[in-house]
Amino acid sequence: MTKANPTFSNDDHAFMKMALGLARRGLGTTAPNPAVGCVLVQDGYVIGRGWTAEGGRPHAETIAIENAKKADGATAYVTLEPCAHHGKTPPCAEALATVGVARVVIATDDPDPRVSGGGIKILEEAGIKVDVGLCRPEADTINQGFFQRFDKQRPLVTVKIASSVDGKIAAKKDTQTWITGPEARMRGHLYRANHDAIMIGIGTALVDDPTLDCRVPGLEHRSPIRVLLDTDLRIPLDSKLLKTVDRFPLWIMTSSFDEDKYKAFEEKGARIFCLERDERNLIDLKMVMKTLVKQGITRILSEGGSKLNASLIKASLVDRLLWFKSSDSIGENGLDALYGIPINELDQHINLSLLDAGISGADEWQEFDVKS
Repeated sequence: MTKANPTFSNDDHAFMKMALGLARRGLGTTAPNPAVGCVLVQDGYVIGRGWTAEGGRPHAETIAIENAKKADGATAYVTLEPCAHHGKTPPCAEALATVGVARVVIATDDPDPRVSGGGIKILEEAGIKVDVGLCRPEADTINQGFFQRFDKQRPLVTVKIASSVDGKIAAKKDTQTWITGPEARMRGHLYRANHDAIMIGIGTALVDDPTLDCRVPGLEHRSPIRVLLDTDLRIPLDSKLLKTVDRFPLWIMTSSFDEDKYKAFEEKGARIFCLERDERNLIDLKMVMKTLVKQGITRILSEGGSKLNASLIKASLVDRLLWFKSSDSIGENGLDALYGIPINELDQHINLSLLDAGISGADEWQEFDVKS
């Protein structure tokens, strides 16, 4: 049976760290499946490795097995419990057993009801030694969005803010202002690449007329699905969002039922979702999240303006906060980063725990986990 508290060697840690690094490569490309990494080791040497392919298949274990060719007596390091259900491909747990691995080290359990211990059971019944829990916190962080499909029925939500040192996002209302430099903006595009979808409100769409694609060289194909919250369907047909819909999917969330506009937007290639309004007479954000998760979205990046990001925070729908800070000051007449939430009072609304931080060009950035 699986040990409750197995002892792991330094080599075990090194190979699982490698598998976790592979798993991160899949973030933003595998939804609705999790991003998994797998490393096969034989006599101390890596003989095969893999991570979940774009679209969610093939799975990491399948790719690693194909790379290894032969895995008799090997140890498999997998960042998530191997699947146990028959879908378009056979279960990965059975695949590992078939090629004769002797041991499987698993970072964390799979909460999917179709798996949830079933993969471990298949391995153990095949006589394979199974150890679970190595680097569990890192693995849980990587697949937090996938896990939340089951325990919160919504995707992981990351709010991105780019502000001046005094907490402003524009020189004045309804004007576009570049707050951070090109290096910070490029790092922001990297976050677009590892999310399934990117979301803005109609206010940002009208002021900035953005494309919302990923412009990191070599990662253009990883541009996320664009989600626009447009309560009254005000987005112009000649906006960049609609002009580029043939290259980058656009989903419009609205509470307006206008058949003529629906037809015009759908002819352009956009998808329309009509949702209920909340007590503010705006689109219900909780319904937005339920709709997104039903469509397979596990990770969404909000690059909305002051009102949308503040609304997400007030609705307790934020899991991570990505904050880019310029050293410049805009002044008291500038637009606040969060509508109705003073920067110095943010901790009264959310409990932040620092995950990572650094410098990009002349700007600082910090990534926080938001504790519930």
